[in-house]
Formats: sequence, C-alpha cells, structure tokens
Amino acid sequence: MKGLERENLRDHMSDLELIFSMLGEAATTEIARRKDAQGFGENKTAARKGGRFAGEAREKLENETGNKVVTTENYLVEPEGRKRLRGKK
Repeated sequence: MKGLERENLRDHMSDLELIFSMLGEAATTEIARRKDAQGFGENKTAARKGGRFAGEAREKLENETGNKVVTTENYLVEPEGRKRLRGKK
C-alpha cells in the first residue's frame, strides 16, 4: 500500500498508524496472558481478537473524523537505511 520495497514499514507510518498497530499488539498480548494461551491455535485466536479490537477502534475514529487512519502516504520521504548510508560517505 505504501509502495515500499525493503524498507521498514514502521518508519513510514504516521503517528495514528503506529498507535493503532501498537494497540492491536498490546491487546493481543493482554488477551493471550489473561487466557494463558498455549500453542499456535490459542495464540492465533488471541491475535485475531486483539486485531479486531484495534480495527474497531480505528473504524470508530475514522467515522468520527471522516479521515482514514491508514493511507498510502509515507511518513519519511527517505528511508532511514538510505540516510545512514548517505551519512557514511
């Protein structure tokens, strides 16, 4: 969606994109801990629930503001890896 090749996706996310990604990860971790998820199947279920929670929160914000959270825009114009390489020259 962002037209990246080998760059780190998080380097190109806006603040809101990062926040909702982190919400999904934190929700998944909390659900897995509370349910004492063991094995792939139980952790997959926790991940789906955590992702659904973050997705619903994102949709509510989008409905309230009328703006999409996830966009094709890149936060960084130049990937960090290229900046570092350029700085070494």
